[in-house]
Amino acid sequence: MAVLNSFMISPVKNYRRIFLRLGLVLVVVVFAAGARADDDLAVLGQALFFDTNLSLNRTQACASCPDPAAAFTDRRDHGFGGAVSLGDDGVSLGDRNTPTLTYAALTPDFGIDDTGAIAGGLFYDGRAKDLADQAGQPFTNPIEMNLPDNAAVVERVLENPGHVAALKQHFGASIFDDAEAAFRAITASIAAFERTAGFAPFDSKYDRFLRGEVALTAQEELGRKLFYSRNFNCHTCHLIDHRELVEGAAFTTHRYFNIGVPVNEKVRERNGLGAGHTDLGLLENPAVDDPAQAGKVKVPTLRNIAVTGPYMHNGVFKELETVIVFYNKFILTNAESQTNPETGLPWGDPEVPDTVDTELLAEGQPISSLQVRPLVAFLKTLTDRRYEHLLDD
Repeated sequence: MAVLNSFMISPVKNYRRIFLRLGLVLVVVVFAAGARADDDLAVLGQALFFDTNLSLNRTQACASCPDPAAAFTDRRDHGFGGAVSLGDDGVSLGDRNTPTLTYAALTPDFGIDDTGAIAGGLFYDGRAKDLADQAGQPFTNPIEMNLPDNAAVVERVLENPGHVAALKQHFGASIFDDAEAAFRAITASIAAFERTAGFAPFDSKYDRFLRGEVALTAQEELGRKLFYSRNFNCHTCHLIDHRELVEGAAFTTHRYFNIGVPVNEKVRERNGLGAGHTDLGLLENPAVDDPAQAGKVKVPTLRNIAVTGPYMHNGVFKELETVIVFYNKFILTNAESQTNPETGLPWGDPEVPDTVDTELLAEGQPISSLQVRPLVAFLKTLTDRRYEHLLDD
């Protein structure tokens, strides 16, 4: 169900009570009169996040694609089951699936991690170095909110007296004297909102299990053991700390890999890029010029994974079970392992075959059909409490 939002706003100080209707659940976010400056900034960021006026045709807000009711992803169909998003012009389609914004604040800035690997940053190619950069890029992306430049974003913000007063209160009366400074203030405000606890509540069944509040079912516990087992490769990409029972895990290393995901041909047929286009992944990041990084994409968090399909960076797989058995193609050569269960056809060719991490993908044991269901059961326990109603039983 679409998110309905209304802001009970009068200038600045009354930028404090925001009502969000998520599905049938009314969530009231109240900031007390003595709220910290960071709280005020987050409230302003929330108002900006939901403002459809900040797109060219005034039809799309930041919240239109990372929808709070859908674990901050885009569940709108557009004929592709939510594989890619539709732009503000009502015509343009993206080429990549919308990653969840939940737990995005745990992502380190783009750079080199302590293992020497490229890591961090936002979007699948890490082109946004931090959360504020991520907040700002959709405004001027021609297939998203489609404003011509940062100054145009500022001009739209100036149309809203509440936004203007709040920005001046927090950043100073002269903040609008410099359009770029004002734009940075806008994106910093949205980033402050995206850092609030609502994006990372750590209240999934698994988190509650770690705190001793609930027990896992036998199926979920088996899946947990399989996930953490060194016999399988889950830990390679999705665990920084390989110890079990660690609270606060992001369930991603924030690194980049090419796992040989096939092209989403249906999307390419419709978005105008065509069969000749190649998504170069990390190599499309302006900060990266090493051809060896072509085709690598950022490892997503597994938190809320069960309610944020379709899957892979291009939304090519509909079901979580398909994602799990996909990895068997690199280990087994039998017909079943080489067949996409959703289509009954062979898995498509990797988009960038030369850099597929085949040695890594061939490590470990294959996952049997009897192990898929427990793994899915465990992954469902990583769903935040407020999204549990979206789970398929």
